[in-house]
Amino acid sequence: MTWIAVFSIAVALGMDAFAVAISVGGRCSVIRARPLLRLSFHFGLFQFLMPVLGWYLGSRIDQYISAYDHWLAFGLLAVIGVKMIKESRSEGGSKREPVDPTRGWTLILLSVATSIDALAVGLSLAFLGIEVWTPSLVIGLVAMTMTAVGMVFGRKLGSLFGKRMELVGGLILIGIGVKILLEHSILN
Repeated sequence: MTWIAVFSIAVALGMDAFAVAISVGGRCSVIRARPLLRLSFHFGLFQFLMPVLGWYLGSRIDQYISAYDHWLAFGLLAVIGVKMIKESRSEGGSKREPVDPTRGWTLILLSVATSIDALAVGLSLAFLGIEVWTPSLVIGLVAMTMTAVGMVFGRKLGSLFGKRMELVGGLILIGIGVKILLEHSILN
């Protein structure tokens, strides 16, 4: 596999992470180093691990996963998206702090949801007899970089559009989930 092919796959896989990072960054009043590093690291780590997992599992479970992987990704993104939309509609005087998407279960769910496609890439690499380590490393590093850039870009958009950016972020997450469903139905 050529470097151009590996990099192209990495950028394509990183687009979901980039879009989610834009919506997360749009919620932040200030981008701090820790949340930026947490989100970037986790998205990059999951984008690295999923192809490895897919490659390892190979054809053993493909028949079981392919039937519902797209629904899992859609469900995770939709739940978080709806939650963001609800928070955007709440009054500013609420005592409840909005959920930090760079922590806890929300971070894990976003990491899994944005990296499900990478699992399929790992399966494909196994079927083609291509070693997984170099492509996975490139995929993880590109996703990490795209996440950091997306979060900073989202912050700039958030300062322009305020609380509406949270609404847009939720819609983006749901849109990514719908895109995953449509791609699966078109390809199958």
